[in-house]
Amino acid sequence: MADARPNLMRRRLGLALRTLRQRAGLNLPDAVARLRLSGPSALSKIENGKQRVPAAALDSYFDAYGVEDEQRREEVRALAKLASSSRSTNLFNQYRDAVSDPFAGYLELEELAAHADWYASQLVPGLLQTPEYAHAVVEGSGMWRTDREVRTFVELRMKRQHVLRRERPLAMWCVLDEAVLHRPMGGASAMAGQLRHLLEISEELPGVNLQVLPFSAGAHTGVDGAFSYFRFDAGDPLVVVESLTTSQYLEEDAHVGRYEAAFNHLRARALDIAPSRDFISKFIKEKT
Repeated sequence: MADARPNLMRRRLGLALRTLRQRAGLNLPDAVARLRLSGPSALSKIENGKQRVPAAALDSYFDAYGVEDEQRREEVRALAKLASSSRSTNLFNQYRDAVSDPFAGYLELEELAAHADWYASQLVPGLLQTPEYAHAVVEGSGMWRTDREVRTFVELRMKRQHVLRRERPLAMWCVLDEAVLHRPMGGASAMAGQLRHLLEISEELPGVNLQVLPFSAGAHTGVDGAFSYFRFDAGDPLVVVESLTTSQYLEEDAHVGRYEAAFNHLRARALDIAPSRDFISKFIKEKT
């Protein structure tokens, strides 16, 4: 049955099936004939994530596309399982009035990812924010009209952070530009609390690693702004670039590869983890 709004993992499953088809050298009509589907539009909907693929039907795709690698088959089966899961929708449904529909995809992304690399150029990432810092960020954005809407979105942001403490926590590696430390969101007290929180959470949670990219690093590959690079237990990695009005989900190998190289460059230019902690500690002392 068709679904007009594809979820993130169903779209990624469709992308994986399209990649298998293209590697087999098949165009849409040829693939449709092998799969005995009703027409090219049916396969196009599947590849664009707009139609579900029953797990029982996957073997027919593997046979049609000549996929003999069992590991690759298992990866696609795992994607199909994730695509049929609704485990990430409860949080969005609970806060549907506070966020736009496209944000459901981002919530799903955080829920399903196994590892995330963040380059933060202006603000502490939402998963590492304190309530006071988050309130200042959300209120200052001007995207919410009432105090109640601001409070609700801040509450949602705090609940999103459970991904760092779940049974299989999201592993997070974050490079913070020094500019993030200098921007006093919520005032001096709130900012000092936020910086102390960064030290505490990186010490408490072994899966959270923080580095500071000092101004002295000079030119670097993050000059165009913040981005995040997500990896999954199944399926290819994905990059998210946020702007004022939308988020771009980059999935093509060429784009993802560029951002992976950019983050590795940033990580190499940044202070190591222990010196970064010292840098933040010294900064707190100087500002308080």
